[in-house]
Amino acid sequence: PSSPPPTPTSPPPTSTWPPAGGCSATYKVTSTWSGGFQGEVTVTAGATAIKGWTVDWTYPSGQRVNQAWNATLTTSGSAVTAKNVNYNGALGAGASTTFGFLGSGSGTNPTPSCTATY
Repeated sequence: PSSPPPTPTSPPPTSTWPPAGGCSATYKVTSTWSGGFQGEVTVTAGATAIKGWTVDWTYPSGQRVNQAWNATLTTSGSAVTAKNVNYNGALGAGASTTFGFLGSGSGTNPTPSCTATY
């Protein structure tokens, strides 16, 4: 009699690190006036708690950020980078925090990207 065919073995489970979807960011304008606007970004942790976050966006129409709160913002031309401050970087899974800013100019809203630190 022939022996049974070999049983296929499953590959070992793999985990990706850092986890996908570490955080997401939503940009909205909360107020506008002649020559300026107030914006707000909500950062939400994904399925894993995070220790910090960085949000990046680029203005397509020349807007500029003049002042920010609840984040440290740096700009280079039309590119903006926002990093958490010491009291709002750690977020539990699914938790969120918000930071705001004042800007000048007008145009379409950018789509921010969020990067988490663990």
